[in-house]
Amino acid sequence: MIVMDSKAQLTVDIIAKVVEGRITIANAAKLLSKSRRTIERYVKRYQEVGIQFAVHANSGKSPSNKTPTSIKKSVQTLIKEKYFDLNLLHLAEQLEVNENISVKRETLRGWAHDIHHVKRAKRRPGKVRKRRERMESPGLMMQMDGSPHRWFGDKKHCLIAMIDDANSEVHAEFFPSETTVGCLKVMRDCIETKGVFKTLYVDRAGIFGGPKRCNFSQMQRACEELGIEIIFANSPQGKGRVERAFDTFQDRLVPELRLNNIKDIASANAYLKHVFIPQFWQSRIQVKSKHQASEFMPLSKYTNLDDICVIKDHRKIRNDHTFSYGNKFYLIDSPLKHSIANQKIEIRKTSKNGFTAHFAGRKLKVSEVSEPSKLATEDLAVQKKLEVLALVEKLGNVSEASRQSGVSRDTIYRHLKLVKQGGADALKRHETPSIRHKNCVDMAIEKAVIEFSIEHPHLGQQKVSMKLTEALAIDISPNGVRSVWLRNNMNTTALRVERSQSLQKSA
Repeated sequence: MIVMDSKAQLTVDIIAKVVEGRITIANAAKLLSKSRRTIERYVKRYQEVGIQFAVHANSGKSPSNKTPTSIKKSVQTLIKEKYFDLNLLHLAEQLEVNENISVKRETLRGWAHDIHHVKRAKRRPGKVRKRRERMESPGLMMQMDGSPHRWFGDKKHCLIAMIDDANSEVHAEFFPSETTVGCLKVMRDCIETKGVFKTLYVDRAGIFGGPKRCNFSQMQRACEELGIEIIFANSPQGKGRVERAFDTFQDRLVPELRLNNIKDIASANAYLKHVFIPQFWQSRIQVKSKHQASEFMPLSKYTNLDDICVIKDHRKIRNDHTFSYGNKFYLIDSPLKHSIANQKIEIRKTSKNGFTAHFAGRKLKVSEVSEPSKLATEDLAVQKKLEVLALVEKLGNVSEASRQSGVSRDTIYRHLKLVKQGGADALKRHETPSIRHKNCVDMAIEKAVIEFSIEHPHLGQQKVSMKLTEALAIDISPNGVRSVWLRNNMNTTALRVERSQSLQKSA
């Protein structure tokens, strides 16, 4: 049985008419868009084997280089269960390295489309922007930024990266969040590895001295001390080199960290620095710069990065050579030839709670001191009373002590009696029991107000006052009603309703 498509059927029909002499070879060549030589070859084959000449000899046969179906199914299973977040090129590499399966990317594309499992690239509407050429030499410009993302585990972490604009050499590290300490550490690692670069291209975040922190940025201060110029980008596309680097990191690094079961920041940094960057980034992404001569300047022997890449603060010295930092007081123990009172010292934060103090480039020895706490108001009152009693004991005359201290004799006698009975603690003011003031309304009237308010909880103080005057001939002002409510915790409608409902339930 010979199966032909419409094109093959047309070819057989025209060649048959040529053999019968109904169509010339020239017309057949025009109809089939073939050369005269091809038509002649078709005629010869038709006369030898018949209509079978129009069917290719390999038709219906399996290709010799076809990948076995078992490998296809196993790869599709791996895509679903293990490599679900890899792009096709990355998938082909991982299959060859980890599973010892070598499949071309386009073959993988077809297999992945069959199971509707293809990782698609992000497509955003682009804007026309002027292209900026790379810097000619390494070290002329470094771009820096941070990328908060779920790189590993369930929590978000921040990848802070610096990339050379000339050759895309990258220096990166994971941190819990994008902080000044993290940026200083990444910049220090780059300087220790390559040298001091010329310019730093960053966004307008406060960490780098943007509008929110233009006067006190630690990164800006460190760059000024190192002679590095900071350039602020007006848009994310301006520093597109580092932004596209983060796309690559998120596309490739996240799946690799998951496949290697990395869930802590230390292991992630080790994999990033010792595996991912050397094996993938340096060989596949990093390029050669236009000029190979490096513009990185070696660090001067007089420059100490410990004094620069650190959080710095300043404190003013008091007259007794103490200063406050972190809600604590410290005393300067270093021997000083001259007083440095009212001068500013530099505080360098070495860790979360640790710091060192410096003045004129010299490290100072400091020790924590405890400042006497201020006496409470009650303690001050007791102390004043004791001072008056001490004056009485010194003079031996209550009247003279009263005249000098301005305290009445009755008060002094009362205090002497209290000290004799209970000591100095007896001079402290004690809470008086709830004594009813003589200006309060009569208890019978207060009881009537409470009962009427419970029966009519939604009435206000004005209405309650009027109703009591009309019905019970009780003369009480609205303010008096409110005073009764306040004493009995009934000053709101909700409280009166609650009191009324509770009494009904108990009844």
